[in-house]
Amino acid sequence: MAIEVLLADDHGVLRDGVCRLLEASADIRVIAAANDGFDAIGETERLRPDVVIMDISMPKLNGIEATRAIVDRAPSTGVLILSMHGSAELIRQALSAGARGYLLKESAGDEVVAAVRAVAAGGRYIGQGISVKGLDIRRDVRRLAPDVQDLTRVEREILRLVANGNSNAEAAQALGLSPRTVETYRSRLMEKLQLDDLPALVKFAIRHGITTLD
Repeated sequence: MAIEVLLADDHGVLRDGVCRLLEASADIRVIAAANDGFDAIGETERLRPDVVIMDISMPKLNGIEATRAIVDRAPSTGVLILSMHGSAELIRQALSAGARGYLLKESAGDEVVAAVRAVAAGGRYIGQGISVKGLDIRRDVRRLAPDVQDLTRVEREILRLVANGNSNAEAAQALGLSPRTVETYRSRLMEKLQLDDLPALVKFAIRHGITTLD
């Protein structure tokens, strides 16, 4: 299943370049583009992409306010800021608005692709050209897309069961555990994978072949 991306940037040349860059990867598909913040919100609500790549400086509504609206209206969509602005204050505002990633437009192409994959999987990504000092985020977050290899056997089983729609009680019965133990494992699992909600957990499971929801 390809990662579906919406590009929100009012500069057509840059937008087209990012589109070509992303679609060179077989697992990424650009499904739409937006010229301003309001258009980005509307297209996101209509199409529900996995990732919105968002510029900050856009007409009608800036990218930070558009991000805030998207996070509220389409919480399963991850927003990745791609901006020429690298000030700590703007980055803080973007992350506070709910963006899961922040890159500078000078970033290398392979880093943009890595960031899209990380955000689509429910993780977070801060670009190499950005200082994290004072941003209250871990320096290693830029490297850490969620990795299924970090999960224990029990965590993988709980991930599979929950992603397939089982309740904590049903997962507990299947694994011979108590519902409270499953809840503890599930909370730890969400924290370990840097996931915020159930839709993000399901997407992670699908992308890593743990479930197909067939």
